[in-house]
Amino acid sequence: MELSNWESTFIEQQRVARLATVDERGQPHVVPIVYAFAGQRLFTPIDAKPKQVGPHRLQRVRNIRANPRVAVIIDEYSEDWQKLAWVQLRGQAVLVETGSDHSTGVALLEARYPQYATMPLAGRPLIVVQVEHVAGWRVTS
Repeated sequence: MELSNWESTFIEQQRVARLATVDERGQPHVVPIVYAFAGQRLFTPIDAKPKQVGPHRLQRVRNIRANPRVAVIIDEYSEDWQKLAWVQLRGQAVLVETGSDHSTGVALLEARYPQYATMPLAGRPLIVVQVEHVAGWRVTS
């Protein structure tokens, strides 16, 4: 899996993405996420923003446990359709709560989003996506 320069830059410039998972019956579930990207791994937190259930009962977490194959779409919309672009990342996801992937992800997310200065990620689970496939599109001139 290799990203082009524009894909790498595009991923770094965007602030939000959408994570798609499927449950054990194949039913899709898509949620907006914040993320950090490093090499071939994407990190997204299960942070302390209010949620209806605990972190391990979230639909995305249950889906990843049932089927770790996920997709992430990072896109940019503009009324000027010459500026439309998207990058899709597909791969295997895992939930991590300790270890080097967790430490790396927390550091990257806290550096990327100043909101985490008042909502620390230490002790919170992260979803780590090992990216296996990248596809992207943009209007080129």
